[in-house]
Amino acid sequence: MTIPGDKTAVEWLVSVAPDPDACRWEWERNPLGVALLPAGRRWDVLILPGELGHTTLDVLNALLDRPGPVLADFGATRRSRTVFGRLGFFVPPGTASRWIGSGVRGAGHGTWIVVPYPGRATGGVRWLVVPDGQGTLTDPAVLELAMHEAAARVVGRGGRKS
Repeated sequence: MTIPGDKTAVEWLVSVAPDPDACRWEWERNPLGVALLPAGRRWDVLILPGELGHTTLDVLNALLDRPGPVLADFGATRRSRTVFGRLGFFVPPGTASRWIGSGVRGAGHGTWIVVPYPGRATGGVRWLVVPDGQGTLTDPAVLELAMHEAAARVVGRGGRKS
């Protein structure tokens, strides 16, 4: 599946790679269809557990025209639908080092993330919100408010927070 603006998203993503050509090569030739990119240059990633992450994304979609990029890793399949184990929200650089919150992991300066080619499904990780190529990121304050609302919804449903 190709999404309009994919080439721009590719250029934005590979702009942080130590070797952009090697990153493109990984996307094309790696059997998993993923590449490792350093966090902390143009973005950090805040990683939320599945149910909380999905509900947070639902809240963000209601609040914003378009949130920043969001990655998901595949968890299990339940009743013919995929349940994602974790969701990663792209936020401004430096956010991960300042983030205080239980159950949320941060990938910032000095860490690497697994990134699939924009618009392609891969084994293990996929884009739920593809980068727009313009550098749109989720505002950490808005993300925090969405997480609070999502946590209340999860608890209200009697669901798990992880």
